[in-house]
Amino acid sequence: MTDKIIRVGIIGLGIMGRRMLVNMQGHADFDIVAAWDPLAEACTAAQGDVAGLNIAASAADLITSDETDLIYIACPPRWHRDYADQAMDAGKAIYCEKPLGIDLADSEAFVARLTETGTRNIVNFAQAQCRAVAEMERAIGAGDTGAISGLDAIVHFSSWPRAWQADADWLRFREQGGYTREVFSHFVYVIERLMGPAVIKSATPVYQDDPTMCETHITAVLECRDVPVTLIGSSGGVGPDRVELTLWGDKKSYRLHDWFNLQISDGGDWQDQFVDVPDLRVDSFGRQLDGVAAWMRGQDHNLASAQDALSVQKLIEKMLQG
Repeated sequence: MTDKIIRVGIIGLGIMGRRMLVNMQGHADFDIVAAWDPLAEACTAAQGDVAGLNIAASAADLITSDETDLIYIACPPRWHRDYADQAMDAGKAIYCEKPLGIDLADSEAFVARLTETGTRNIVNFAQAQCRAVAEMERAIGAGDTGAISGLDAIVHFSSWPRAWQADADWLRFREQGGYTREVFSHFVYVIERLMGPAVIKSATPVYQDDPTMCETHITAVLECRDVPVTLIGSSGGVGPDRVELTLWGDKKSYRLHDWFNLQISDGGDWQDQFVDVPDLRVDSFGRQLDGVAAWMRGQDHNLASAQDALSVQKLIEKMLQG
């Protein structure tokens, strides 16, 4: 594929599907050919977001259409493999939300079949193309950090799921939800990308009395090439959400907070970076889609593969087992 417009079919029109729909629709490299969701109300809401959106008669019709080059899979994780298998059978490139699935053996089989079929694939980790992670990666490579003594990832939510996720009811259940899978997975991807493969030294999740419900708290210690990494998560109480990853170096330390914002300290106060960028969230989504277009055209990018996502899923599931 050269510079022609990339024709996209979207499976799943929940929070992430509709967000991707709107952003792809506004990006010059993509054409949303059709979308589909089993819920009529989700399809109607998406048509409210993008006037004239074509809703396919079925997922199979969308996937097998000669008009689609790329299938974006944004349904709940339980069904990722099903639609990915259909896309592989149809010879389509796959852009999948994480995690790959809810069962590790099934996710391993998913990745194995992607390899066997030669299917081009990427997985959506939101910070993969953002300025902050690119700068942290550059700083480590250039030695700007000095010796790295450790990394800390901290998340807190006053309620889980968050208010804006109310329609994604599955996020509150242990089977496929919880903030460890939904949020910490992004940081685990970044940690492995910056520091190399991680191993779990200890993990302690705390669950609700109802065994069907997701975790309320979790603490874990990982290690990447002898560098310790701590993860602390909690939900409950009042106050703003907290989502941050700090890399501690003996020359400079780097703090990634609120997903896309970067601060640096050389021993003094934290200094904000990229202050000339009006909205780093919008900027990061645009850069992510730039990466998707580059990948589809065989150009350089920093997006995650399904193999990367499987590594993250293995760590996350082991943490949740304790």
